[in-house]
Amino acid sequence: MSTSGRSPLSLAKQSYAASLKAVGRGLTKTGLAKETAPPVEQRWRHWTHSLTKVYDSLAMAKLDVPWWTYDAIAAVDAWLSARDRPIRVYEYGSGASTVWLSRRADEIHSVEHHKGFGEMMQAELAGEEKISLRVIEPVANDNPVIASQKEGHAGLDFAAYVDSIDDVAGEFDLVVIDGRAREACLEKAKDRLAPGGIIVFDNSRRRRYVEAIAASGLKETIHAGLTPTLPYPERTSVLTKG
Repeated sequence: MSTSGRSPLSLAKQSYAASLKAVGRGLTKTGLAKETAPPVEQRWRHWTHSLTKVYDSLAMAKLDVPWWTYDAIAAVDAWLSARDRPIRVYEYGSGASTVWLSRRADEIHSVEHHKGFGEMMQAELAGEEKISLRVIEPVANDNPVIASQKEGHAGLDFAAYVDSIDDVAGEFDLVVIDGRAREACLEKAKDRLAPGGIIVFDNSRRRRYVEAIAASGLKETIHAGLTPTLPYPERTSVLTKG
């Protein structure tokens, strides 16, 4: 590990993001890039435009996309359009997806584990009556009830974060799992789906997530390929019962 406590991979990602954002500012300032993104249907143009917005949820929100693969975005958008209203959503992990969903659903409950990011999103979403965003930080614990395998999260208990869905009554048409302790979130969420409801599970190519999805008993539809802001392909899965 580096002296900052971050791995070489984390530092490389941070450097990459800073470089791309600087390039984007330069291109916009010189008029070589437009402020407005191409329509999301023009996938390659939209993706190229998005590359300079990496790790910037507010900038991504202006692109009108969540941080899922383009195929998953299209599939979920079509599903939401066909779904009877009202549509209720629970979201583990806030960000651009929260804004995107607010334009397509009627009631959104979102939970965020990172205090600084969560408070920034709360300020950004202030006045949005259909959105409830809570910050539930993990608790230091040498023997966590629910741990996260994410780098830098050892010794933290995410039990309250995962169980937060229990604080909201009723069933959900859509549950988004894109935060911490995703395996436990999946186990908790699958019994809260409304009939015909779906779970969006992001970054599902990771081995521990592959295993959790296989063990869940849910049907998986994989949407792999381009993802806004990322220079490499990713995978987002849509899970259903039956």
